Amino acid sequence: MFVISNFLSALATLFDLVLSAYIWIVIGRAVISWVNADPYNPIVRFVYEVTEPLLSRIRRVVPLIGGGIDFSPMILIIAIMFLRSFIVPTLQQFAHSIG
Repeated sequence: MFVISNFLSALATLFDLVLSAYIWIVIGRAVISWVNADPYNPIVRFVYEVTEPLLSRIRRVVPLIGGGIDFSPMILIIAIMFLRSFIVPTLQQFAHSIG
């Protein structure tokens, strides 16, 4: 059982790392939208391709607030923070309970 426990603990750590990295990518996307970045730059294209699927789904549900302010990156970051505070500790506690 200790193998499954270690695997779940490692999975929780990896999941936490991936979610943390994605938060920084979303923040980078917000910063890029404030400046006139070259849309043909590979880094800018990567950031847009990675974040746009989730941000577009949020934009469909939450309309732009007066003045064209887009709150979708902030909503996505809050959702990711919720996942980090719920799923990661749950996996770690489950791993410790079976180990």
